[in-house]
Amino acid sequence: MAKPEEGMTLREVDRLEVIREVVGKRLVQREAGERLRLSVRQVKRLVRRYRELGAKGLISGHRGRKASNAIAPEVRAEILAVMRERYEDFSPTLAWEKLSEVHSYRVSVETLRKWMAEAGLWRWKKRRGMRVHHSRPQRQAVGELVQIDGSPHRWFEERGPSCTLIVFIDDATSRLMALRFVEAETTEAYMRTLRGYLDQYGRPVAIYSDKHSIFRVNQQDREGERTQFTRALQTLDIQPIHANTPQAKGRVERANETLQDRLVKELRLCGIHSIDEANAFLPKYMADHNRRFARPPHNPHDAHRPVLHDPDSLDLIVSCHSTRKLSRNLTLRYRNREYQVLNQGKDYRLRSSPVTVCEDFDGRVTLLCQGKTLDYRLLAQGPTPIPVDDEKSLHRTVDTARGLQRKRPKYKPSPDHPWNRWRHSPSSPVSQPPR
Repeated sequence: MAKPEEGMTLREVDRLEVIREVVGKRLVQREAGERLRLSVRQVKRLVRRYRELGAKGLISGHRGRKASNAIAPEVRAEILAVMRERYEDFSPTLAWEKLSEVHSYRVSVETLRKWMAEAGLWRWKKRRGMRVHHSRPQRQAVGELVQIDGSPHRWFEERGPSCTLIVFIDDATSRLMALRFVEAETTEAYMRTLRGYLDQYGRPVAIYSDKHSIFRVNQQDREGERTQFTRALQTLDIQPIHANTPQAKGRVERANETLQDRLVKELRLCGIHSIDEANAFLPKYMADHNRRFARPPHNPHDAHRPVLHDPDSLDLIVSCHSTRKLSRNLTLRYRNREYQVLNQGKDYRLRSSPVTVCEDFDGRVTLLCQGKTLDYRLLAQGPTPIPVDDEKSLHRTVDTARGLQRKRPKYKPSPDHPWNRWRHSPSSPVSQPPR
């Protein structure tokens, strides 16, 4: 029995043994085709080549030959030149999208990945051992569960200041529902984003967040108290849910990673370097992102519910609420200001009544008592109290203070200031001429 030819693959060696049995009439062609998973016609062709050329006839004739659809070296050089000029730090998938859509190059993702690795533009990532977290089935319909999070990042790289992106993503479809660039992750940022969400989609069933102090009071001695954001959700009949770990709300966490890669590069290509420009660009980006990554829900029903409050009432709901008690002369103090409620009758029926102070994020104050708005006038105003910051809003406060301090003119004492009078007095050592 002849030996296999040098350079034959294991698959070709297996074919050789079967074809030899067919030639030796120990196996019929139909059974040989079933064993090799080939048609009878293909088996006949292999038998004919074996009889003409021996074992060498079973070696593929394409081996060592250049493919007819191979990309020319000149095209590869052009693509790599474009990569180095515009997309040097892009991942292979994102770079392939830009090459296809913007430059009309036709090359597969894996081919581009191989070229980038050979040119030093991409390094293969090593998978590290990770803790196993049991996956949770997705919700069935849009609007049943919305995951929210803030992603602080250098979104404008060196072209602008660091800021935070507020992300609302649907659990059933992985669809971006709302994006908003803000200076810091604050209650105001989430309230404004929630208001835009309600205007566009309606009320979701539940909102899934982490345990940040914006969403949950984390002090044991204040257990049971509600934050401003949680109070607004419960007023709107939206169930707040808090995750124990970042992995529990992994959908929005993975979306943050994708946005920190793709959105940063899109902002760079568009030359965007400010929050206002970026917010104007976000609707266009969201449409493209959802077209690529969103998936259809298992249940086509939309679980969003209509908003039952009118716009003015909704504005009050998403503002900051505080409770005060009216004095005997119908006054109250709030944030170093004294408010006088206008006379509601001769009997002063509102004395010692609890009043809800609603302050929106533009500084407008509304007084509510028993669901009705109270007219008032401002009696006295003191200095604005120092705000309470956390680790996510501290840098924003410091940067704001630094900008204000730079704008203030340097203090220069007047000519009759005691310092200057002492300096120019005859007895002053400074004013006496040298000897």
